[in-house]
Amino acid sequence: MSLDVSLYDEEDRCLYDANITHNLNTMAGEAGIYEHLWRPDEIGVTKASQLIEPLRAGLAQLVERPSHFEQFDSPNGWGRYVHFVPFVARYLEACIANPDASVWVSR
Repeated sequence: MSLDVSLYDEEDRCLYDANITHNLNTMAGEAGIYEHLWRPDEIGVTKASQLIEPLRAGLAQLVERPSHFEQFDSPNGWGRYVHFVPFVARYLEACIANPDASVWVSR
């Protein structure tokens, strides 16, 4: 199982698309960004601009405390800190570059 995140422009063209394993949902929750990544629709997030500050704050926590977050690595190796940090960083960069884009997730 995985999480797909995408950003779309007004013409419904995909501007950004990424995928990550569901095994990282606990780590995301610990960083305070689970809802922003997995369930943006449930917290009223529709535009990329709404994700910028939460993702920035979550990424800062991840980077500042790697040993804390590494304890949430999946035992089977599918879902590790070393993969999650770049995923969040790239998604944040895409949101900054496309603040008016619509957010879409598939979980």
